[in-house]
Amino acid sequence: MTPDSLPPFTPAGLRALFHRWKYLLGLALLLSAGASAFWAWSLPNVYSSTAVFLPTSPQSTDPDRLVEGVIKLELGARPEDLDRMLTIGQSLPLAEQIIRRFNLYNHYQAGAPGSDQVENYVLGEFSSNFSIVHNERDAIELTFQDRDKQLAAAVANSLVAAIDSVNQQLTLENRRTVLGLFRQRSAQLGSSYERIRRQLLGVRRRYGVFGLEMQGRYLAKTVLETEKELRVAEGGGPGSVPGLRRALRGLTRIDGGNAINLEGWTQGTDSVTLLSSRLTDLQTRLVSSQGAQEQAEIALRSRVSSLYLIQKAYPATRRSKPNRGLLVLSAVLGTLAIAVLAILVIEVYKRERN
Repeated sequence: MTPDSLPPFTPAGLRALFHRWKYLLGLALLLSAGASAFWAWSLPNVYSSTAVFLPTSPQSTDPDRLVEGVIKLELGARPEDLDRMLTIGQSLPLAEQIIRRFNLYNHYQAGAPGSDQVENYVLGEFSSNFSIVHNERDAIELTFQDRDKQLAAAVANSLVAAIDSVNQQLTLENRRTVLGLFRQRSAQLGSSYERIRRQLLGVRRRYGVFGLEMQGRYLAKTVLETEKELRVAEGGGPGSVPGLRRALRGLTRIDGGNAINLEGWTQGTDSVTLLSSRLTDLQTRLVSSQGAQEQAEIALRSRVSSLYLIQKAYPATRRSKPNRGLLVLSAVLGTLAIAVLAILVIEVYKRERN
């Protein structure tokens, strides 16, 4: 039985068919391997630099939480924090900022910036070399690839810093508003404190209640002794009854003529107690408000980072692509598949004609 008489899609037919075309098939594979190897080894090396970081909760440095003394930087691997970081990292303004900072127009040989064609080309190159993903450990991996390993590391670190800056700006205006409210509150409490202090001083002067330890006891003792002398004088003992009555009235009645008297002392003590309580409360609130204001000002001036950098991007020590062996193998396998398909089509066509 000749090879042409064998069915083409049986093992025996396929063996006969490939035996007939083995030299041409081998030549095609050899040419494919040589051409793909030349192309693969002519490709430039591309290096990857990766930075890994965790977002922190923006509430950990908000002035409204500093009121309670919460100044600890809290790691926030919440979904909303991760999504916010990814959204900022993938934003167009951030990409344009990095492109201008490192002048990637010249690096990518795109020409002078300004035209839509140049801008789109550079943005496309930048996007193809940049990736930011949320890994399985709730951290964010930011990777940048470039032929220049130093540039790749610098761009990756700059992207992390830019993300941090933009994330801080999201709450910076709100923090300034809260700080303004703290200042307004401290000013109001200070004004109220000074007003109550003046009222308390006026009450003390009016009623003669100066808070001396023995003042009330001395007044009560004087009233009792005067009243005793009056009772003795009324019973025929020594002393002037009208004079003692006037003295007792002056010690007990506001209109008796004495600056310090029992009735005024009682009213003054009540007023002083009330005003002192209000003054103490205002003093406590004022000190707390001023402390919160100082902490808020420190938080705004210090610009606490909104992310925790786990791994800084470093220049790569080996290339990330291209995988030249894989490229050559893919080209050879592709050539083999195309050649086999072409051989089968040719053989079927020849058989139909015969």
